[in-house]
Amino acid sequence: MTAYIYLHGFASSPRSSKAQYLRDRFAKQEIELEVLDLNQGDFSSLTLTRQIQQTVAAIKDRSSVTLIGSSFGGLTSTWVAQRQRVNQLILLAPAFGFPHSWYSRLLPDQIKHWRESGYLSVYHYGEGREIPLHYQFLEDADNYSRSELKRSLPTLIIHGIHDDVVPIQVSRDYAKQHSQVKLVELDSDHGLNDVQERIWLEIRDFLGIA
Repeated sequence: MTAYIYLHGFASSPRSSKAQYLRDRFAKQEIELEVLDLNQGDFSSLTLTRQIQQTVAAIKDRSSVTLIGSSFGGLTSTWVAQRQRVNQLILLAPAFGFPHSWYSRLLPDQIKHWRESGYLSVYHYGEGREIPLHYQFLEDADNYSRSELKRSLPTLIIHGIHDDVVPIQVSRDYAKQHSQVKLVELDSDHGLNDVQERIWLEIRDFLGIA
């Protein structure tokens, strides 16, 4: 039996709109969608490595796994699939441009202060408040090069054409480099919250759910 695991985005939570919506849709098909809490009660020490390790532990020895990842969770899913037995990927606005996107958004002085002070204040949408994020988050990410994402497997990518957080071009580039990718471009932004029904229909079609 296939295990379906959902990875929420950065500074989000299992209570996010997309996570709840998709879990409900899967439940109506009598399929369990396991939603991980990637914050682990300690958002401040979050790293890509930690998310990968948590997801690998969740997979355990399951023989068939489909990962569904949103934004930073989508990037995490893709890295996990390089090393683990993952059969399919469903990626919602995956953060393929990370960490370069952070370097481009932050001023040199901001990065310098983050490195020297150890923390950067980040608004956590799941908690509804500012939380300090350790510089290790950025430092750890430098160990991951997008050029190493070489494994090709059945993948559905859904991305909004008006995404100003993760430009859709990164998904277009990834699709060109991987033969089994279906890229669906929607008239939406990074959150994709206004196209949730369309997302479900695409997922249902991709998975062959009646």
